[in-house]
Amino acid sequence: MNTYTTTKQLVLEYFKAVENATEASLLVDLKPLIAKDYDWRASYPFREQNNLETVVDKFWRPLKKSLHRMQRRQDIFIGGNNLYGNHEEWTMSMGHFMGNFNEEWLGIKPTKKMISLRYAEFTCVENGKITKSGIFFDLIGFMQQAGVNPLPPETGQYFIYPGPRTHDGLLFEDAPSTEAEITLNLMNKMVDELSELNKSGSMSCPPEILEKSWSKDMIWYGPAGIGASYTIRGYQRGHQLPFRQNLGDKVFNGHVCRFAEGNYACFFGWPNLSNSPLGGFLGLPGGAKNIEMQVVDVYRREGDKLVENWVIIDLPYWLNQQGLDILDRTNGITNSDFDYNG
Repeated sequence: MNTYTTTKQLVLEYFKAVENATEASLLVDLKPLIAKDYDWRASYPFREQNNLETVVDKFWRPLKKSLHRMQRRQDIFIGGNNLYGNHEEWTMSMGHFMGNFNEEWLGIKPTKKMISLRYAEFTCVENGKITKSGIFFDLIGFMQQAGVNPLPPETGQYFIYPGPRTHDGLLFEDAPSTEAEITLNLMNKMVDELSELNKSGSMSCPPEILEKSWSKDMIWYGPAGIGASYTIRGYQRGHQLPFRQNLGDKVFNGHVCRFAEGNYACFFGWPNLSNSPLGGFLGLPGGAKNIEMQVVDVYRREGDKLVENWVIIDLPYWLNQQGLDILDRTNGITNSDFDYNG
């Protein structure tokens, strides 16, 4: 059986250091755990950084300063070998960063109340150091909690999503590798089926295709702006059909990281997909431009079906490629210094 104990322990030490460090000590506390050639990727507006100093200055310090006494509240924590990474060992942590939103973050005004930032963080460990990270978060969900929703009404329902129904997602001890193989094969089958659907040019999807891999009582926890859906029919109404019918030129571009442990599996791409908005998706107009979409998927398997799926799509980056910077627009409205008496 493969063992990821050492890798998991290092990543958990890193998580503890991030949470317990002061703003002043962050860099000192994290430096022993991070490789010099550090490859860090994150949701918009942070994107790609290649050294720890910049990551601390641009991301961790401002976030910890804004979310007073910030906690990492994990719902799923798994480890495994990257399907694409020449035996790279990765972990994936999914949950919420929670704190009191006491100071402005990214120009979003503080509420002085509790707030949750939904995240999924992928961490690669090589030779006893963290060499790569991919951290994705639901910025629009955070904005909604702060009272500034940049998008029209959702086709699904956004709320503070729960973890797995079975409450068994924190795999601090390694799960049997045979279970991981079953989960990975099922996820791969599902991805391949949807990729073939894209290649066919179909703008729809018969529910029978989904039923090959998904439980009829599936739950799809999508990003704010789209929201969550329950059952295959509910998922098709709440996300899949609006996605398929309102986006053209859909191409699957592959993944940076994909692995499974036990009944859980995950992946992220950079980008996963490219597509062209035809009009209607997210309640917004379309355009002719083919643009990139970064996506994180985390799955739970039960028997021979996928039953729960947590998804983060970097919608702010997808929108920014079309000329809409939701942060800049929101800041211009909520933090306006326009002189109405001039």
